[in-house]
Amino acid sequence: MDPREEGWPSMDLVGEALVEGLEAFPAEVDVTRVRPSIPHAVRALPRLGSRKAAFNADRLLTRFGLYPARLPRERLGHDAFHIVDHTYAQLAHVLPRERTGVYCHDLDAFRSVLEPHREPRPTWFRLMARVTLKGLERAALVFHSTQQVRDELLAHGVVPPERLVWAPYGVSPEYRLEPVPGDASDAVLAPMKGRPYLLHVGSAIRRKRLDVLFDTFAALRVRHPDLMLVQQGGVLDAAQQAQVARLGLRGALLQPPRQERATLAGLYRRASAVLIPSEAEGFGLPVIEALACGASVVASDLPVLREVGGDACLYRPVGDVAAWTEAVDGVLTGRSPAPAPELRRARAARFTWSAHARTVLDAYLRLLDRPGRV
Repeated sequence: MDPREEGWPSMDLVGEALVEGLEAFPAEVDVTRVRPSIPHAVRALPRLGSRKAAFNADRLLTRFGLYPARLPRERLGHDAFHIVDHTYAQLAHVLPRERTGVYCHDLDAFRSVLEPHREPRPTWFRLMARVTLKGLERAALVFHSTQQVRDELLAHGVVPPERLVWAPYGVSPEYRLEPVPGDASDAVLAPMKGRPYLLHVGSAIRRKRLDVLFDTFAALRVRHPDLMLVQQGGVLDAAQQAQVARLGLRGALLQPPRQERATLAGLYRRASAVLIPSEAEGFGLPVIEALACGASVVASDLPVLREVGGDACLYRPVGDVAAWTEAVDGVLTGRSPAPAPELRRARAARFTWSAHARTVLDAYLRLLDRPGRV
């Protein structure tokens, strides 16, 4: 699993849900969780330690040095090894390739190598990405969440089809129609004083298209002056902050710190609509999480999001602010409502972490040709 300091809630969720799911099959598998911390090495240096570059240096030291160095002593005591996050696929270089699998969530980490014209990067970055990609290519099994990711892996010749395993994500039990213990959404939303809001869940990286989110929200505010926007999980860069200021949205934007799943579920349930304007995704966990909570979802018209959301979401073209504005306005006014709540919940119910864990376990049992315990 990723060190928790990486700050990727989705990777934390996937790893923890898999461990919990596998532990439900004690007659077939024993599970050991391996998850080191990122040490304060460069960050401990005077003057350098407070800089963001110091944390990134400690991350690289962990990814390519300390973490791989720890794994050889794990080799003897285990039959198989599962790398939860493909950005740590370089760990496969020190594990037995015939017994190691990697979960590939998307191809973003390898874009500078596979499609350098789309994502030009410095030489040092491409070398690092190539080492990680070689680890993915080395693995005996490569898991993927959607057929879209599978198609990309095959199109780039990363791994042959017989080594690919489709293991979709699941919906955690907190995401449901009823509140669960630990839901602090009342306190999180208190500054808005009961006003309606749109919700976006995800980071602020470019492919999430927060520029479209902010432009759409600004257009909707003209029609719905009390409307607010809650953005959970992103740290805005200078350009995004400038856009928020230019559009006059500072007083209408709430960015709470990272919330636990019980509270995030409360944010989904209360939202007037959940917006996912990304230009690329590997799966789109917020789609099924929001649907499980009964929320109306408007998403980019991407094959991967249609694969996940099916007919339970509304879809609009990537970057088309006018189309997004009309779609969300239709949901807010009831003029063009989202698909029925029953349809939304039924779609989300197709995705379970228990099925995810069963698929992963069965793949390793087949790989080891061992129908018994592993």
